[in-house]
Amino acid sequence: MTLTKIKFYNLLINWYDIQKRSLPWRDDPTAFRVWISEMMLQQTRVETVIPYFAEFVKRIPEVTILAKITDDELYKLWQGLGYYNRAKNLKKAANIIMNEFDGVIPSTYEELIMLPGIGPYSAGAISSIAFNKKYPAIDGNVLRVIARIFKFQNVLNDKIVKKKIEEKVKQLLPDKRVGDFNQALMEIGAIICLPKGKPNCLNCPFQFDCMAYREDLLQIIPAKKINNARRIEYKTILLLHYNGLYAIHKRLERGLLSNLWEYPNFENYLSKEEVILLLQNEGYSYSNIFDLEEKKHIFSHLEWYLIGYNIEVLSKPKTDLYEWVSLQDIKKVYSIPKAFQYFTPLK
Repeated sequence: MTLTKIKFYNLLINWYDIQKRSLPWRDDPTAFRVWISEMMLQQTRVETVIPYFAEFVKRIPEVTILAKITDDELYKLWQGLGYYNRAKNLKKAANIIMNEFDGVIPSTYEELIMLPGIGPYSAGAISSIAFNKKYPAIDGNVLRVIARIFKFQNVLNDKIVKKKIEEKVKQLLPDKRVGDFNQALMEIGAIICLPKGKPNCLNCPFQFDCMAYREDLLQIIPAKKINNARRIEYKTILLLHYNGLYAIHKRLERGLLSNLWEYPNFENYLSKEEVILLLQNEGYSYSNIFDLEEKKHIFSHLEWYLIGYNIEVLSKPKTDLYEWVSLQDIKKVYSIPKAFQYFTPLK
């Protein structure tokens, strides 16, 4: 039986109306809340985002506040989500919205995609969910769902394949409830048509219309893409403390984790003897130095292998390059990336 546009819509929306998850941005889909949620959900699981979203919109409920908030406070709210450029772009976009759109989030795809941090998927999602504009919102979940239902067998990061799937989704877009349509496709991919393991086909509304299911191709579609190997770096972290205060400093304005706070650190693994010599050369005296547990932190393109030393210093050089702050301030004020949080004392 042919899967027509009308049948596709009815199967999808009827399933969504019954099975959709209750999510804070979905239950109250203002433009601001949809925008914030879409930025947070990039490369981050829904379960992780929910508490961050609640705290973020409580502290920053509108564009005017987002445009004025200090970088340190913004990054602290974002701490733990990773990919801090998302937060930086939010503030940049908020200032553009204030200056060029009179503080009103634009509704069209063409205007949204011009804002920092908003790409084709996000522009489609915000315009359709918040404003019911007729645009597709095609993320990895949607690519996988459509590839399986309509038997697109090539690797999904192939530009030609992605374009064909985009055209297919555009053909299927309804004239009403476009936002729900887009969210329903994403929902199918998130909780039914899973990327790894066995998809939950018994609960999928497209079970008997899905070509991958009918032809037993679920483990083949989508084809697996070949990922480039991550670069590996080795680092030594120093947890310097003096009279209950800890040494931190701000990273450079450009590059990885830019403008965030970190503990003193050095390239490559340093032995305890090398660290002691380094401290002496910088004018420090110390009473105790202990090894910290080794850690590994993975970025999308990079792996850090980390060792650390807990060091109690007895003096500070007069020309100190570090800020000395309390553990309470580290936890409540300064945004420390997760790669360095591993070494933050529990109390």
